[in-house]
Parts: sequence; structure tokens; C-alpha cells
Amino acid sequence: MTALDRLVISRLVHRFGFGPRPGQFAAMLREGEAVVRHRVLTVASPDPGLASVVAPALSDLGPFPPAQTDARRQFDEALSAQNSALTMWWLDRMVLADHPLTERMTWFWHGHWATSIAKVAYALPMKSQNETLRAYALGNFGDLSRAMVLDGSLIYWLDGQINVASAPNENLGREFMELFTLGVGNYTEGDVKAVARSFTGYRVVRSNGVVSFSPNRHDTSTLSLLGTSGTFDAPSLSDYVVSLEANAVFVARRMWFRFISTTTPAPPSLARDFAGRDIAALVRAVASHPGIRNPTNVQAKSPVEWFVSACRALAITPSHLSSLTVTNYLSAMGQIPFAPPNVGGWPADEAWLTAASTQYRLAFAAYLVQSGDLSPVTRATHHKVPAVADWLGVARWSPRTTRALTEAAGDPARLTLLALCAPEYVVNA
Repeated sequence: MTALDRLVISRLVHRFGFGPRPGQFAAMLREGEAVVRHRVLTVASPDPGLASVVAPALSDLGPFPPAQTDARRQFDEALSAQNSALTMWWLDRMVLADHPLTERMTWFWHGHWATSIAKVAYALPMKSQNETLRAYALGNFGDLSRAMVLDGSLIYWLDGQINVASAPNENLGREFMELFTLGVGNYTEGDVKAVARSFTGYRVVRSNGVVSFSPNRHDTSTLSLLGTSGTFDAPSLSDYVVSLEANAVFVARRMWFRFISTTTPAPPSLARDFAGRDIAALVRAVASHPGIRNPTNVQAKSPVEWFVSACRALAITPSHLSSLTVTNYLSAMGQIPFAPPNVGGWPADEAWLTAASTQYRLAFAAYLVQSGDLSPVTRATHHKVPAVADWLGVARWSPRTTRALTEAAGDPARLTLLALCAPEYVVNA
């Protein structure tokens, strides 16, 4: 087992999953890179690890009652409880999945089709969107796109419910091309106006996300856009845009950016691998590309990714913790599921390495260590520092980190705390 093999296996388990459970990384090192890649990229259905995860019972709470009434106070309490339950449910799924690739890709698509509960407000339609992302997470991108243009949360988030033929609203159409399917430079302002007209006529029940189509609100005129002309509705427009070569290039670049490197350009071969819009095929191509072996392609974990990987290592089920404490720490670090800051999603990589986030990460790690299983450390009577690297799936400790961990080797809690916050764990080298 070479240092490079160890690096690649570490990247596979952290980037395409959410990090190893106790004992997994050491077993993977014995299996070798090819076996590990196949294992990481294989999806089991059903996933045994998710058998104990019970989906929250979310009811349709209906419209907001008048402000400053007893009904509104009760409504707000119910809304807050449902939103919290939704967040903890998904965190549990990420942590407890035996084969986390599906949850990892659901998380990726959540950042790609970024929709925030801050505006949608209701948990029920956000859960429906989450289930859509999961259903198509490794399927065909055309099917995913077709489902998303009819998703109630996304439509409401981007003002699609007020987009009518007599007064087209361009928000959804613009972001559909710029952020979801084509990327900047692959469409004109005229295309934006035409796509907006294609998306007219859809209405949303905000409280449950149910979408309906009103023909009398839809623009049925012949439209010229993106090199073609015709009459379109949302699904047919989505199908056409996804068929364009620029879509394959754009999605391949986004996946490379999130899984391999934010600094080196995506190789053109990935777009060819994605020619059929098979997401699973693209994931395999990205995970198998020589770029994953390049030591310079380091990536920092986002706060949620760091938290989930720490919980997996410490055998912690997130919902067994205080939901308020968990969300407060994640909020302080800048990332809570279902609440991206804008339609562009969260930042990536070095954006998470601020002094403030480091302080909150230390405090959060101390809280987690109190509830976690430290037996992988306490059982290691000798060579504790290498044992911690194997436990957490770290490719290698730097000399500086090794010294700090060695000094703490006699205190399992402190050793674990320092390891969870070490640069080599926060940044998947």
C-alpha cells in the first residue's frame, strides 16, 4: 500500500461518501483501490443502514394565520417543529447510510438546484423536493431536470407561480439556464425571455408544493430560443435544453468542481462520458479519472460534510443530539441543510477555512466528543496517532499535526478533538 494509494482511498470514501465508520478505512486499505472504488460507487437498495430512520410525519399546515394571534403562535410552533424534524431526518440519513453515495449525490443536487426553506417556509414541499433529488440522484439528468421544473419548492423559490403570459417573470428561466443546465455564456437575453414564456402558467400551493397548470395563463405563441423555434411548456423546454451539448459540458464541470478540484479545469472527456446524461456514468468517470490521484487537488469539507463525517466516525446519530445545538453550530459555521444562502448554493473549498469557522468547529467538535464512542482510540494501546488516521480515514498527518496529536495521546477526548479539527481531516488532501 503506497502513500498515493492511501490518498486515493481517503478521497473516495470522503468525497463520494461522507467518511468511514470505525474500522472501514483499515479494511479498505487491505482491499485496494479498485475494490474500494467499486464498493463506494455501488448503491444497495434498500440500504440496511437506513432501516431505523423514520421519516418525519409532516402535515399540510395550510396558509399563515393572521399575525399576533393564538392561531399564528401555534402555527409558528408547528412550522418550526416540522422544519427541525426535516433537517435532523436528512442528517440521520447521511450518517446512518451503509452505502452513502445516494445521500451524497442528493446533497450535491441540493446545492445544484439550490432552494431555501427561508422563502418556501414549509417543510412538506421541501421534503418532496428532497425525495425527488434522491430518486433521480444517480439516474438520468434529463429526467431529473424535467422533474425539477415542475417542483413546487423550486417554482415558488424562483417566483414561477407568478409567471404568467401577460406578465412573464424571468427568474426561473434565467436560473434554469445559468445555474442548472447551461452556464453563463451559453444563452442570450432573448433566450431568457423566451424560456420565461415557456415556464408560464404554473401555480403552486405553497403549503404542500402541489403544482397545477393553468392553460389560460400559459404563453402558447411560437418561440425562438437556443437555436430552435416552437411552442414549449416546462417539460418540453427542459428536454430540449438538456439535449444541448452545452448541458453535458456544464454538468460535468460542476461535478468535477465539487468532487475533484475547484482550481484545475474539468477534462473534456467527462462531457463525452455524460453524453447520454447518465449521472451514475458521470460519477464513475469522475471517481476514476487520474485527477483523483493528483496530490494538488485538495478540497475542504463543508460544515455539513464535516459534521456528518465526524458523526459517522463517532457512531453518533444526529437526532439523538439536541437539534437546537446542532443547527446553531451549523448555522454559525454557515451551512444548514435546506437553507442555502441563495440560488447559487453554498460556496466551496477555501471559503470554509475562516478563523471564525475554525473556532466554531472546535467548539462543535468538543460537544460531539462528549457524546461519541472513543473506543477506536482507547483500544489502541500503541501507535495511537496512526490508529486515529485509520479511524478517520486520513491519508497522512503532517509532522506538525503528528507532534500535536502525540502530545495528546494520553487523553483520548483531547486526541479526538484535535484530530477532528486537524487540517488533514478538515481538508481532504
